[in-house]
Amino acid sequence: MCPFPGKRMLEFLTRDDMEAIHLASLKLLEERGVIVKNAEALRVLKENGCEVDEARQVARIPEHIVKECLRKAPSLIRLYSRDGKHDLLIGKDNVIYNPGSTATYLLDRHTGEIRAPTAQDFAEFVRLVDALEHIHAQSTAMIPADVDKSIADLYRLYIVLKNSTKAIVTGAFTKEGLHDMVKMLEIVSGAEAGKRPMAIFDVCPSAPLMWSDIMCQNLVDCAKYKVPAEIVSMPQLGATGPVTLAGSLAQLNTEELSAIVISQLTNPGAPIIYGGSPTTFDMRYATPRLGAIETVMLCCAYAQMGKFYGLPTHAYLGLSDSKVPDAQAGLETTAGILLGTMAGVNVISGPGMLVMESCQSFEKLVIDNEICGMALRLAKGIEVDADTIALEVMRKVCPGGHYLAEKHTRVWLRKEVFMPSPVIDRLSLDAWRRAGSKDIVARAREHADQILSEHQPEPLPPDVERELQEHLKAIMAKYGVEKVPLL
Repeated sequence: MCPFPGKRMLEFLTRDDMEAIHLASLKLLEERGVIVKNAEALRVLKENGCEVDEARQVARIPEHIVKECLRKAPSLIRLYSRDGKHDLLIGKDNVIYNPGSTATYLLDRHTGEIRAPTAQDFAEFVRLVDALEHIHAQSTAMIPADVDKSIADLYRLYIVLKNSTKAIVTGAFTKEGLHDMVKMLEIVSGAEAGKRPMAIFDVCPSAPLMWSDIMCQNLVDCAKYKVPAEIVSMPQLGATGPVTLAGSLAQLNTEELSAIVISQLTNPGAPIIYGGSPTTFDMRYATPRLGAIETVMLCCAYAQMGKFYGLPTHAYLGLSDSKVPDAQAGLETTAGILLGTMAGVNVISGPGMLVMESCQSFEKLVIDNEICGMALRLAKGIEVDADTIALEVMRKVCPGGHYLAEKHTRVWLRKEVFMPSPVIDRLSLDAWRRAGSKDIVARAREHADQILSEHQPEPLPPDVERELQEHLKAIMAKYGVEKVPLL
């Protein structure tokens, strides 16, 4: 079990603020309701006492149902890894990091071109994640352009399962896709998906206050399987959400509560994560601003609301709007990862991402791994006790003297001081010049190449890989797909 415990150091909202946001959401749910374009969810809502306008597909949810469903949702989720060495406990103030997901572009580390990714690119990216110490979980991080779209969601999961032992954050593009993906997870885990969940499934409402048929069905089916569903609410301030942070926070919270109600009415106790990917909206260019400080503030604030309800939390942080891993990418990524970690966000998705959540970069992922390591060290805080105050050692060494040969130094050095990889430059000026005067991007590129040349993930057992491939081939036949790469 790898809990990666944090220490919450940052809160944007007072108790009164959270009560006001909660009250606004309750009023919205009861007075205006939420559009639910899914027949099964509408039926469940109606049967459990919600007012449903079937013609308009609007459900109004009373306060007592919201409160009842919040009581039933679990506060901790255990996510299993393939090898049992990277299991994760999601909740409390534990913090884990995983790459951002579903990129449609890749920054080619060899040419510098931003292009569509291939299956080979994705497999290499997964192997890189498998080796990085501070990236604790995989994601279905990109959509390979050389794979038929009808099976793209489950093919991505196949690549992850084959090339890594870490737990996964993923999502289905269709209703049928979720069932196929759950079956793949069961083949690898050897257990029912809900009893040994290896993956979280993202489910995304459509701002403002609407659930599409596909996303809502995925939410319902996750609840039935008891696999963790991660709500990803995405208001854009001033476009699909109020321009004020508090207003979009109230709208986002309303969408989260609607998901919790649908999930818990479907199957009480189903695991669910309060998450999102809200953005500010730059009206000068008509673009979302994932790296904006207001976006980071809103993510930290809604995570605080999730903790107010006693739920595990998630946010898209640690990504950048820049097109390359430059200084802008560094400052936006560091702000997101540090503040999100200080706020105790449980699942931080975003390392590796550029171009407003649409592009992955091997170099940025390697750099972000170091930022995540630094953030975890920050979250540990400063331990103060007799041993760390080191009075006896100081009595021995002071005045004058040094601590280099002291046992206390050997014992505490790696516990107390974060040791980055050579990606972070700590050389003298002369040594840096002798090493080629390389900047951090060049060092990250070399580090990624070295990992990919040396690291081999633990393979699937032959019988499991065979069954997984047979399952994938059966799905391909169903959709008329004759061939995919790397199979």
